[in-house]
Amino acid sequence: MGYAVSERKNKMKCTIQGCPGHYEPNFIIHTIQHGANVLVFENVPAEICDVCSDTILAPDTIRHLEHLMERQTKPARHAPVFAYA
Repeated sequence: MGYAVSERKNKMKCTIQGCPGHYEPNFIIHTIQHGANVLVFENVPAEICDVCSDTILAPDTIRHLEHLMERQTKPARHAPVFAYA
């Protein structure tokens, strides 16, 4: 945690009870099960806790993901899905 306390004050505190962390902007890979399909979205903007890794997606980001799912365009790539069983 190599940044000044003043920088930390501007960041939102983590919402997980007892976690002392703060959220930082980053990009994630987000996976959604949509019916029988598993959809993977790369480079999704998110806020991630610097201590516990709790992740928050903004409402606009969620709406955009929903819009992409409704369009049902062809995926950029295919990936195998393995069952844990």
